[in-house]
Parts: sequence; C-alpha cells; structure tokens
Amino acid sequence: MRAEYKVPGGKLVAIDLDVVDGKLKNVALSGDFFLEPDEAIITLNQAVEGLGADASFAEIRKAVEDALTPDITMLGFDARAIATVTRRALGFATTWADHTFEVIHDRPEHPKMQVALDQAQTEFVEAGTRGPMLRIWEWASNAVIIGSFQSYRNEVDEEAAQRHDVTVVRRITGGGAMFVEPGNTITYSLIVPGSLVDGMSFEESYKFLDTWVIEALAEVGINAVYKPLNDIASAQGKIAGAAQKRLAGGTVLHHVTMSYDIDADKMLDVLRIGREKLSDKGIKSAKKRVDPLRSQTGMTREAIIESFLEHFRSRYKTIESEVTEAERERARELVETKFGTEEWLKRVP
Repeated sequence: MRAEYKVPGGKLVAIDLDVVDGKLKNVALSGDFFLEPDEAIITLNQAVEGLGADASFAEIRKAVEDALTPDITMLGFDARAIATVTRRALGFATTWADHTFEVIHDRPEHPKMQVALDQAQTEFVEAGTRGPMLRIWEWASNAVIIGSFQSYRNEVDEEAAQRHDVTVVRRITGGGAMFVEPGNTITYSLIVPGSLVDGMSFEESYKFLDTWVIEALAEVGINAVYKPLNDIASAQGKIAGAAQKRLAGGTVLHHVTMSYDIDADKMLDVLRIGREKLSDKGIKSAKKRVDPLRSQTGMTREAIIESFLEHFRSRYKTIESEVTEAERERARELVETKFGTEEWLKRVP
C-alpha cells in the first residue's frame, strides 16, 4: 500500500507499507522533507512498524511521538503528517481527489426548509445513499438563523423580527446568529465524509474545508484569510462565518454564510447580541464589522456565485446534481417534527 500527503505549508510525505496478519510491515517513509540525523528515518519507520492495521490516527501519532528523541529534528513534517499518510495508505483517510462532489444550486426555500435540508442531506451522505456535495442555498424570505446553543430571547428581538418580516429558525450547528435577506447573502453547505478530515481537530477541519473558498475569493479580487475558529475575513472586515456538525458516523456538515449587501440597520434592530458586540468594540457602524462582498468586488451576487462554482469544479471532480424528492420528503418531515416547532426553536429559551 502507498499514499502521499502534502503538509500545508510544508513538505511531501509518502509511505509504502504492507499489512501482514493485521500488522503494518515493511514500512518505508520518504519525501522531500528534512530530517536529522540521517538514521532517524529508521526510527520513524520502526515507530509505525508493527502497529495494527486498524490503528487510529491518535495511536499512530503517539507511537511516532514516543519514538522521537531530543536529537531528532523534523522540518517540513511532523508526527501528525506521518499519522495522516499512514491512515491514507490504509484507506481510512481520504483526499479531495478520492471523491466526486455533487454540485447543487438549489431553488429558493423557506428558512425552515433550508435548515431541515441541511440535516436531511447530511443523513443521506452518512447513509451512503448520496455522495459528498456542495449546495448553494437560495432564500425565499428574510431570516435569522440562530446557533444550536444560543438563547432565543437573548439573541433575537421578537417584536423587531415580526416588524421586518423575519423568520427565526434554529440550526443544528453551533456558532452565532446569521441574518439573511434574499439576494443579500451567499450561503452554501459542504457535506463530506469523515475520512476527508481524519485526525483533524475541529479548528483544523474548519481551516481545511475553507481553503477552496478563500482561493475562490482571491479570484474575484478579495485577499481573504481564515480567522480561528470560524470566520473568513479581509483587511476591510469580516466576510463570512462558518459552522460545523459531525454525525455519529463521522460525516461533516460545514456550512458558510457570506455577506453580499447586508442591511446593517435592520440586522441590528433584530439581533440583540449584535448590538452588544458593536457596543463593546465602540463601533457605531455595523458595516465596519460585516463588510459586504459587493463593495469589495463590484460584481453581482450571481457572478460571484458562478465564479465560486467554476473554481470548485476546476479544483475537484464534480457532477451536477439536485435535491432529490426523498431528501425533500425527509426535510418536510423534519420541519413538522423539529425545525418548525416552538420546542426546538426555544430549546434554549
């Protein structure tokens, strides 16, 4: 078995190995990394040699770290990289190139249906009846989408929401509230198998899954960066926020909302916490905190979305797809039993 792994900002690490009677044998690491002293490569090979073929990422990493001595210097790679490439060789960890992503640009949907579709499609990917996907959302009405653990009454001014015809829904991911209006945001969901982020912490997986869109932003003239834990920003301010949910089988829902042309006054009227965040920072204008894409690109929302999709298609294997009737039926069920209920909406009062 053989696999390769390019360390972000580092070097290429490769491994060749056999599996004999459930154990790793004939382990041979290689790559364009730097390692001192020369004989340390033997130490690293021996650290992996003999491990079980079902060894977890943490077990492999610990075995390598335990084998390191003070005189060993690793440049351009580390124990995490060795664990990653080993898991890839064994078929537990995958790369983007191992998957074909289904690309969906969906029709406008009610906010309750949108958050329900997120759960439904993640369940279908988890069950293996749907491949990994990128879905662009379209909103049918104004909405505030609060995080799974946020307080409803502390986050939302209910009277202001009614006045501005804003539907409030609660999603299955954590994080902060999203204020959206049709045509003024870009929202997408990336749903991937757990093998793609094997061994990554939540923070590492956020950065990893945001890489493609940061590159796509560069193509429309925005020099954006990932800001831990879940923001994407430029020098002019915050552009987007991400949130994640991992199901029991490892499938990852990673969704992002970007500001295109937010009505900042309306947003602050509806969101209580938004007012507090701005007040704490001495910021009078929300536009200094949530900088819309339109002002930085001069492009239409539709043109930005198409540029993003072209970038994604050029980088990964993709097929065009759509929401299936089975997924819509499951989403409608979830609206009735969960996302459309007061119990779920105000589960954190």
